[in-house]
Amino acid sequence: MVAAGAVLIAALPSWAQGVDKSRYSVFNPTPRELWRPLSADRPDITESPVTVDAGAIQLEASFFEYAHDSANDDAETTDSLALAFSNIKIGLLNNVDLQILFAPYVREESRPDAAGRTTVADGPSDVTVRLKVNFWGNDGGRTALGVLPFVKIPTGSQVSNDHVEGGVALPFAWDITEGASLGVMLELDVLYSEETGDHDFGFLHTVVLGVDLLGPVGGYVEYVGNALFDGSDYEALASFGLTYELTENAVLDAGALIGLTRAATDVAVFTGITLRF
Repeated sequence: MVAAGAVLIAALPSWAQGVDKSRYSVFNPTPRELWRPLSADRPDITESPVTVDAGAIQLEASFFEYAHDSANDDAETTDSLALAFSNIKIGLLNNVDLQILFAPYVREESRPDAAGRTTVADGPSDVTVRLKVNFWGNDGGRTALGVLPFVKIPTGSQVSNDHVEGGVALPFAWDITEGASLGVMLELDVLYSEETGDHDFGFLHTVVLGVDLLGPVGGYVEYVGNALFDGSDYEALASFGLTYELTENAVLDAGALIGLTRAATDVAVFTGITLRF
């Protein structure tokens, strides 16, 4: 796949269409010649409804992710840097994969705090475990739908909020033309609120357009909205980026996020790679 991983849907080669792959599992891996085209959950926020083939392993990793944010009502600013944030996927069944997400190193710097000082926290991120189930569209067709429940497990590091969080996402993709596709995702989150000292709900919604640009290069533009039910202001962001297909099992990417409302992160940039084994 060339454009945004969460968007484009591609059918199996004509010689492989109609093959029953339901018998394959992590213990009886899908033959490589029957693997579906590469589909990644990065670089956009919208997740792909397509799963990794049974027995395959897919690594989706950022080289770095940097974000800058200014607080709404005071002079405090926060800069964060994550290195090697990774999503490791293992195909369990033809339509189910297991995902483990974490970053080995995160650094957050806030300045100034209430006392006028600069504070720094660093360490490994929390660990998120996800299970993706595809309902249809894994192996061809113009649409695909999946469900993605997840739970975040605190690691107790300086950058952890020390609370379990979770949610469920519903990603949908529509292949509009041969070189352009649309992705939509609705996500319900259960998040810990520092203000209330309790868990509350959040609602994330996204829409992304991915296109083939030139040869191995693809691009995407995306809208991301986040409504937190703890009384926080609505967060709206625009995202855009490029992908470069090195091989059918390796894709480079780079992109950026720009906040459209005061409550949203001001700007974020990232670059990474997707590899399938």
